[in-house]
Parts: sequence; C-alpha cells; structure tokens
Amino acid sequence: MMRMTISKTLKVKTILIKNKSKTKYTKPKPKMMKTKIFSLLLMCFVITAYAQKKEIRNAEDAVEDKNFSEAKSLLKEVESTYTNEKEKWQSRYLLTKGKAYLANGLGSSFEDLKTAADAFQKAVDLGEDVDDAKKGLEEVRAALVNNAVEDQKKQKNLIAANKLYRAYELGKQDTLYLYYAASSAVNAQEYDLALEYYKKLLDLDYDGSQVLYQATNVETGVVETFGNKTLRDASVKSGSHKDPIDNKTPSKAGEIAKNVSLIYIEQDKPEKAIAAMKRAKAENPDDVALMQAEADLYYNMGNMEKYNEVMSFIAKKNPNDPVVFYNLGVSAEKLKDFDKAKKMYLKAIELDPEMANAYNNVASIILAKDRKITEEMNKLGMSPADTKKYDKLKAEKIDILKEAIPYLKKTIELDSSNINAMKYLKSIYYQTQDNEKAQEMDKLIKEKESQQN
Repeated sequence: MMRMTISKTLKVKTILIKNKSKTKYTKPKPKMMKTKIFSLLLMCFVITAYAQKKEIRNAEDAVEDKNFSEAKSLLKEVESTYTNEKEKWQSRYLLTKGKAYLANGLGSSFEDLKTAADAFQKAVDLGEDVDDAKKGLEEVRAALVNNAVEDQKKQKNLIAANKLYRAYELGKQDTLYLYYAASSAVNAQEYDLALEYYKKLLDLDYDGSQVLYQATNVETGVVETFGNKTLRDASVKSGSHKDPIDNKTPSKAGEIAKNVSLIYIEQDKPEKAIAAMKRAKAENPDDVALMQAEADLYYNMGNMEKYNEVMSFIAKKNPNDPVVFYNLGVSAEKLKDFDKAKKMYLKAIELDPEMANAYNNVASIILAKDRKITEEMNKLGMSPADTKKYDKLKAEKIDILKEAIPYLKKTIELDSSNINAMKYLKSIYYQTQDNEKAQEMDKLIKEKESQQN
C-alpha cells in the first residue's frame, strides 16, 4: 500500500511539472501598467474638466437670463473643484458667482451681497478680467448703500450700519460710508459699535468736508453744482454758465467729536467725553464746529458756567452769527442772568430779524418780571399804605406787559403755529383793557386749535 501511494504522488507531481513546462507565465512590464493607469486618470480628468466648464457655461447663461437661483445651484456643483481649472476658467466662475449673488441688487440679502463681494474680490486678486471684477465690486457697493437707505427708512438702523460698513470696506478711500455707518449705529443705540466706527474716523483724521464746484446758469440765474471741476469749467467755457466758484462744505470733525462725547455721557463716562473733546481740539484748535461741540458737551453735563465761557469765546470768533448769540442767551437764562440773556437774544434778533424763538424768549424774560410783581401784589393787604403800593406795582405791571406785546406779536407773525404765544398775548390784551384785540386773538387761537385737531 505504501508503494501505491508513493507512485500516485509521483505521478501527480509529474503532471504538474509537465503542465508548467507547457504554459509560460509572463509578468506585465511595469511601464505598460503605468501608462494604462495614467491614460485612465487623464480620461477622468478630461471628463471632469469638461463637466465643470459646462456647469460654468450653463451658470453664465442662467445669469444672462436672470435666473439667479439656477445659477447658484449650478455653481455649487463645481464649488469645491473649480480651482483645478486654468485661471481663465477660475475667473469666469468667480465673476459668474458674483453676478449670481448680486442678482438685482436692491432685493438681495446682506449675506448674498457679502458673498458677491468676496467672489469679485477673489477675481480681482486672481488678475484675470480685473476690470469686470472691479465693476462688480462697485455694483455691490452701490447695492449695499441703497439697501442701507431702505433699511434706515424702516428704522432698521443696525443692519443699515453693517451694510454701510461693508460698503466702506470695499473701498476704504471713501470714508463717507464709515461716517454714515457710525451715524446709523447711533440711531440704533448701538453705542459701542458707533464708538468703534467714530474712533476709526478720528484715527484717519476724517474731515468730511467737500468742495462743491458751482457756477450760475446764465438762462435761469440759478447757482448749480457740478459733479467735478472739469464739468463745471466746460460749462463755463461753453457759455451756458458763469461766475464759477469753489465752495467748501463745513468740516464734520466737530460733529464727530460731539457725538463721541455724547455717547460717553450716555454711558456715564464724563471724563472720557472731555478727553475725546480735548483730543479733537488739539488737532483742530481753530475749528468753530469743535468749539460748539465742546460747548454742547458742557451744556449736556449741566456745567452752564463752562458752557457760557466757551460760547463767549465762539462769539468773539463769529461776531455775525445769530445762532451763537441765541445760544449765549439760553445759557445766560439758565444761569439766572436774565439781563445778559435778554441782551444776547436782542443781538441775535439784530443779526437775524426772522429768528422767531429769539423774540419769544425776550417776551418770556420780560414776563418773568410780571410774575414777580403779581406775587408781590397778591401779598398786600387793604391798608392805605398797601393800597398805594398796590397801585404803584399795578402801573409797573402794565408797563411790563406792554413791553412784551411787540415781541409776542412778532413771534406769532414769524411762527403762526405758536399757540402759547397767542394765549399770552390774549391775556395781556385783557389785562391792559384792550378787549377788542383780546377777542381777535381768542378767535385766532380757536382757528389754530381746530386746524391742529
């Protein structure tokens, strides 16, 4: 049995050797395998690249047809792989993405506008189609500003501030948008954000003044403002306009310093408010707007003596400004210096005869004397001495009332809605025995009150 087993084993082995000798195994060459794999990869790459380009072309067509939602969907298909393309196609992708998210501009969401801006900026950085990309950025800026204006109309001041700040970031040479962003933040009562923006403006030495290029229209005689000096000069040269003049608008530095100070006051930080004002004044010591802002700061802090001091200095620098003298009158009145207050109001009237509030305040100061006399009269008894004193005070009272009449009449003439002035005047007419005028005034009061209701 052992021999048979050995024999079978040898037989099988012999067959295996025989078969092996008949079928030769040849190992593939390494180079040939690499070539086939590379060809397959290349084919896949070509197919993928073709598909990507097709998606980008289709997205471009969708944008052209104003089908922005479809364009966004198509672009998302190649969002993770578009950078594998040549720069030309990368640029086409980015420009199309910018246009798709910009859409119609005014109706676009803030997030979409930010996405559009990022896409256009990447296209600029890429260096291809730079002019188109920059044009896209300008369109995004315009959309951000227009949307912010609409938000402000709806009292959505915080989102308006964010949009205006983004518009500023897209072109930092135009600091006006940063200024508007700060103002919107104030209106939203987001004081920390407003301070952040205002501090940026102060660090940039923002002035905010502009040069207006103006000339008089020969035909209408109206002074017109041109977009730039070249246009204005060309119109003058053509003969349609004359008398060219460059007018510089007032600096906004004072307003900014004032707002920063007011925010600090609102936050109960008076020391910071004063420090902010001092910094602004150090950089612009002769800026009257800043001086006025400083005066307003002390006014809001309740420091009327300091307010009066600063306003007096302003008056010396602006001897022909009626508003300055009016404000000096207000501060003097608060300090109980009524003679000075009256003098300041009269000076304001001299400089601006149409200032209704100044006339009204003069009348108020005069009538304050009447109230004191009336109180004194009411304390008197019926003795001969008191009766004599009463008659004397009554005569003084009538003189005071008559002194107030022309100022009240002028107040009503300049401000026909001032019903309080009318009521005072009616009362004076009755007290001075001018019943006919009192009745006329009573009729006028009823007419005005019915109009208001």
